Amino acid sequence: MNILNRIIADKYKEVELKKQIISSKALSGYPLFERKTTSLVKALQNSSSGIIAEHKRRSPSKAVINQDLNVGEVAFGYEQAGVCGMSVLTDGKYFGGSLEDLILARATVHMPLLRKEFIVDEYQLLEAKAHGADVILLIAAVLTRDEIKNLSQFAQSLDLEVLLEVHNQEELEKSIMPSLDMMGVNNRNLKTFEVSTQISKDLSEKIPADFLKVSESGISSVDAIKDLQNYGYRGFLIGENFMKTEDPGKSASQFITKLNN
Repeated sequence: MNILNRIIADKYKEVELKKQIISSKALSGYPLFERKTTSLVKALQNSSSGIIAEHKRRSPSKAVINQDLNVGEVAFGYEQAGVCGMSVLTDGKYFGGSLEDLILARATVHMPLLRKEFIVDEYQLLEAKAHGADVILLIAAVLTRDEIKNLSQFAQSLDLEVLLEVHNQEELEKSIMPSLDMMGVNNRNLKTFEVSTQISKDLSEKIPADFLKVSESGISSVDAIKDLQNYGYRGFLIGENFMKTEDPGKSASQFITKLNN
């Protein structure tokens, strides 16, 4: 059983438990639920850098990345650096994140926030909305076409944008539908954890022009981004590269300055 299957099996159990603690109706009564969301798509379209910076404490492939930083301070640093949006990992068991991280980030910044999570149930979309997210991630590898359709339509009904993540052509072909806003290509092979931006390049022509293209994982250099821009990518999700430093905001600022020069 690969790591992704294990995470998803745990996620189903986690969601069922959470539903018993806080009802869907209760989530829709949270103050942030009525908040008008901010568009990540527009932010990326209007940006020369296209950086989506991530807050990530640890991961199954890297163990600890950075456990010492306050998520609010990281969010503030990223916003000051001029990133287009921030991805906040909310999985606890494997990534050390939480929904509280999302709330702390939301309390600190105005930029679009992506809830980075393994979404398998509409309940998690209500959670995302209730905790201040603007965008949600769906992972094609763990969802059927019908699940992608139902979840993405429900997300959009909540005024949440949808970033769909694929790893190969098969996942891409099953996922193309009007209820998505962005198509993300994950450069990390989830079975081997090897990383190569070649995956983004190979799939670039197969992604319809209706979707904003995002390249995710394994991007650590300005050259890699300039290369991927030639393939039509407008968004670049960067996590470990900034998070492994003592000051992720400063690292992001230096990176963006270099990219824009």
